Amino acid sequence: MPRKTTIAATAAGPVAPARPVPDSNPLRAAAWMTGAVVAFTSMAVAGRELAGQHDTFEIMAYRSVFGLCIVLAIGGLAGTLGQITRRSLHVHAARNISHFTAQNLWFYAITVAPLAQVIALEFTSPLWVTLLAPLVLQEMLTRVRVLAAGLGFIGVLIVTQPFGGAPLGAGQAMAAAAAIGFAGSALFTRLLTRTETITCILFYLTVMQSVFGLVCAGIDGDMTLPTAQSLPWLALVGLAGLTAHFCLTKALSVAPAGIVMPMDFARLPIIGLVGMIFYLEPLSWGVIGGGILILAANWLNIRSETARRR
Repeated sequence: MPRKTTIAATAAGPVAPARPVPDSNPLRAAAWMTGAVVAFTSMAVAGRELAGQHDTFEIMAYRSVFGLCIVLAIGGLAGTLGQITRRSLHVHAARNISHFTAQNLWFYAITVAPLAQVIALEFTSPLWVTLLAPLVLQEMLTRVRVLAAGLGFIGVLIVTQPFGGAPLGAGQAMAAAAAIGFAGSALFTRLLTRTETITCILFYLTVMQSVFGLVCAGIDGDMTLPTAQSLPWLALVGLAGLTAHFCLTKALSVAPAGIVMPMDFARLPIIGLVGMIFYLEPLSWGVIGGGILILAANWLNIRSETARRR
């Protein structure tokens, strides 16, 4: 039976037919998400090294400018710059506003709330993706997806042990709001993969967030220029950030958001290992036990989706 082709709403010009959506491939999605987790972890290390040298708006601005240069260079060599269109500008704008806002809320939260609480609340994002995907993407909400997201979140709580009696305040509220923003970014990315190429998605990611970052960083008239010490770390942030979004976009293009996003839970125990090796932070049994539960939740999700495809 021929595959149905949906129609995509456009911001300018005539309505364009959507690209056929490939069958769900959770194993390929897991491979791409492994790259995203490694890239996000590298970006976290670079961000820590930049602390005290640049504020968060400056880091995000330079990251996006570096990313834009990479997109233009690779797109030019690959001959894919012609794939950049204006037909989904409203979705690109929604995606990047959601992500930029969430990132800044997260940076604010870690300055006023215990880091463990912020991290735990950030990782509620896959739960929001799972719950909102049926509304935004018309994806099926299955019991296994809900169970996997729930088990993964329990694993995060075991790792971070966030609620140890400290009162909840504005920082925790900002972290919770950031999680919703990250979920919105993932959902809009999945929506864009139905009609747009990765070159187009990454081009608008870097262009729009460059503008957002430069405006916010320069609004007070004081913007710190890169130094010989900070430039390599800023370049790593730009490269890692672009690589992470590339891998995440590829993962969302081959599997539903409810399958892909719980895989991001694996980032937490990996960051725990990085902290132990490079920053001498203790690795507790909670990190080990929670990490095992997180990986088990992802395995359950992938196994169920693979069996459903067969």
